[in-house]
Amino acid sequence: MLKKLALFSAIAASISSVHAYQAEIGGSYNHLDYDNSYYNEDAEGTTYQIDGVYYFNPVEVKNSPLNEAAFLNRASNLNAKISHSDHEASWYEWHSNDYSLGIEYFIPNSNFYVNANLGYSKEDDDYSETRYSAEFGYLATPGLLLAVGASGYDGDYGYNELDPTFRIKYVTQAGEYDVNFEAKVTGGEDTSFNVGADVYLDKTLSIGAAYHDGGELPYNINDIDVFTLRAKKFFTPSISLEAKADFGDYIQQYNLRVGYRF
Repeated sequence: MLKKLALFSAIAASISSVHAYQAEIGGSYNHLDYDNSYYNEDAEGTTYQIDGVYYFNPVEVKNSPLNEAAFLNRASNLNAKISHSDHEASWYEWHSNDYSLGIEYFIPNSNFYVNANLGYSKEDDDYSETRYSAEFGYLATPGLLLAVGASGYDGDYGYNELDPTFRIKYVTQAGEYDVNFEAKVTGGEDTSFNVGADVYLDKTLSIGAAYHDGGELPYNINDIDVFTLRAKKFFTPSISLEAKADFGDYIQQYNLRVGYRF
């Protein structure tokens, strides 16, 4: 098995230097378990999602990690997601559909960057919510993005919020390995922050970890720590598989995604 994985890595790495793509589609499965014995509460949810990205110009992989090619190429794009979730809790059972549309735009002949996202979700009890976010960023050096913005939502029954955000993404080299560092802070009443890092063992395979503190999670879970382990593998320059596991005070969450570029 290890020999086959090494062979796949060698083939994908050798092809990646000449590969280009202009779109990607993906499908993912997510399962979340919540168990709070202190309040005698438990819940679980399953989500199925389809996502897609279209780049305005072909993305050349060159000699970068396949997973970071679009970012390092400053590839402007349109992206969309659609998902369906089924939730069952000790106090309630519900289903929801979510839709989102976004744009990332790297301003030509400059180091400036903007993005915007609009989302809508509706539950079977007729509760609906509109989510939105926007960022303005600057590429201080190749591979380093600094961005400020805002994110919020407007829901039924007067639920609404708008919070400032600050985000950093940095792709660089550490010794013989490519590495990715990410951090995001969301202000407001429930301030939260996320930090994460990925190490590319080769151009096709990454392993990483992340940490989330504060903010609001599904099932109105607030102010808890969540640790994440994640990995992504390109078996060819076009086909990828990624896995993620979250572990928190009361939650466990698992996610699998298959992607295809063309």
